[in-house]
Amino acid sequence: MKTTVVALANQKGGVGKTTTAINFSACLAEKRKKVLLVDLDPQANATSGLGLEKGFGSSIFPALLGESDVASLIKETGIKNLDIIPSELDLAGAEIAIARRDDYLHRLDEAMKPVIESGTYDYIIMDCPPSLGILFMNALNIADEVIIPIQCEYLALEGLGVMVDIVNQISEAGNPNLHISGILMTMYNVSTNLSQQVVQEVVKHFGERVFDTLIPRNVRLSEAPSYGKPVIEYDPHCVGSAAYRNLAKEFIKRRKKQMEPESEALPTISDVLAQSEDSDD
Repeated sequence: MKTTVVALANQKGGVGKTTTAINFSACLAEKRKKVLLVDLDPQANATSGLGLEKGFGSSIFPALLGESDVASLIKETGIKNLDIIPSELDLAGAEIAIARRDDYLHRLDEAMKPVIESGTYDYIIMDCPPSLGILFMNALNIADEVIIPIQCEYLALEGLGVMVDIVNQISEAGNPNLHISGILMTMYNVSTNLSQQVVQEVVKHFGERVFDTLIPRNVRLSEAPSYGKPVIEYDPHCVGSAAYRNLAKEFIKRRKKQMEPESEALPTISDVLAQSEDSDD
């Protein structure tokens, strides 16, 4: 089976990107998919969120420079079917070091090629840095698909059009397989009109590109990283766990794979729109 590379990307920070990287990866692994999470953010929050130390020399940085075999950087997370290439603060230096090379936009492609071609993993999930830098562009150049998490607030909508344009440009410029597999609405608050209005606005413009699954504001989701665990291990029965399990299921369904029995139901885009219409009557 061909390995699929999925970039979790948004140039805006604070939209739930790393939370999604951790929990989406863990939920795919729970569904018996072999997953490699690549932490490309120098803040290394995905690394610490899975209980790993931010050790010097442990990031993908040396592999990007051709000084290390990327396979030697892969670590087990303690979660069955889920491995990680950690990050560390020194990865920030990659923006400068790689920029000096002629092939600066394809260093990640070169480094990751042996792992991708080996077919060891069903999915490689890349947690991209929240900036339009070299690491970000490298990730999109190697990805097959992009998931764009955006917060259910109007300010978060400002950068969504930019992300769509960037994906289209990279697809046309040299990565024709790249496409947006979904826009993910995060930090959804069922009790506020604002969240519903933002969802309606995004659906209006992007239609079926928007995942039906909504990621709610949830205390357990916020707490889990401080314990070095994905939420499905920290509190398997909370609403955050149900949301990310539904996301993994919806993602797999979109790829026309075998579906498992329905998990705990959460509000979907259709539910939200229907509720809004009812309230107007």
